Amino acid sequence: MSKDVYVLMEQRDGELAKVGVELIGEATKLAGDLGQQVVAVLLGSGIKDKAEKCIHYGANKVIIVDDPALAEYLTEPYADAVTAVIEKYQPEIFLFGASSIGRDLAPRVSARIHTGLTADCTGLDIDPETKLLRMTRPAFGGNIMATILCKDYRPQMATVRPGVMQALAKDKARTGEIEELKVEFKAPLVKIREVVKNEHKTVDITEAKYLVSGGRGIGSPEFFNELQKLADVLGGEISSSRANVDAGWIDKSRQVGQTGKTVRPDLYMACGISGAIQHVAGMEGSEYIIAINKNDTAPIFDLADIGIVGDVKVIIPKLTEAVAKAKAAKNAE
Repeated sequence: MSKDVYVLMEQRDGELAKVGVELIGEATKLAGDLGQQVVAVLLGSGIKDKAEKCIHYGANKVIIVDDPALAEYLTEPYADAVTAVIEKYQPEIFLFGASSIGRDLAPRVSARIHTGLTADCTGLDIDPETKLLRMTRPAFGGNIMATILCKDYRPQMATVRPGVMQALAKDKARTGEIEELKVEFKAPLVKIREVVKNEHKTVDITEAKYLVSGGRGIGSPEFFNELQKLADVLGGEISSSRANVDAGWIDKSRQVGQTGKTVRPDLYMACGISGAIQHVAGMEGSEYIIAINKNDTAPIFDLADIGIVGDVKVIIPKLTEAVAKAKAAKNAE
């Protein structure tokens, strides 16, 4: 009989990815509705010391597959490991992050075990009557939200966008069970010859504490340079609405919204962004929101903590100067 909510804890170079911690938080709610437990699945080589951290963030149990074959991510050995976990423990639900790893691994696993997979979810909950997992994701270009059920096969599987779910507070007093599983790996068809790391990689916007986001109202791609100056002064990153990405003004990795990324920064500055529901869905969880728009009836003002009615091209340079002066004065104290 299937039971418990399982979460794949992604790790890179031995460090747990944030999305796995977020998913443990969400899994705790789902498991509570089902009267079941949360199980973290930790794969890698030399990563046993990270098991306690999974428990501190809310897992009741951790299953470790620690093997040299898992030192670097490869689809086949990772799929072997996850498949072995599912076949032995029979989870009710299995969650993956909708990251480069999760988006590659989850479809392969679902095909192997013959179950469904709902990709890129932005919402999860348990149906109170059927106890099925309701998996909600954008559809038709983000114009509607579709809720999908997997009635007949187990586990119910989903990938979930980073930044969507809320992580639990770390509690070092939490205790749980740790179990190691040995897996027989097939000889991989692909071998990694060399790993070349990009030393100039920018910070992922889902990790940024401060985001300065530009919408159609900034008028031109060049104005992102002004937004970058403000972001630099704040110690943050720039992001964008979909309109500018579609226009080719900025890379899609910077897009916030239903068809982009979901963010939860301490400060989100919406510059020339009207506040369409598709964009709001990606940033409404921000701690503090400042909106700048010429249209005083723009929907974004209904969400903002502070609203500034005016031209972003005039306001942003002045704001950048003011913040820089304030920081300089504070450092001089």
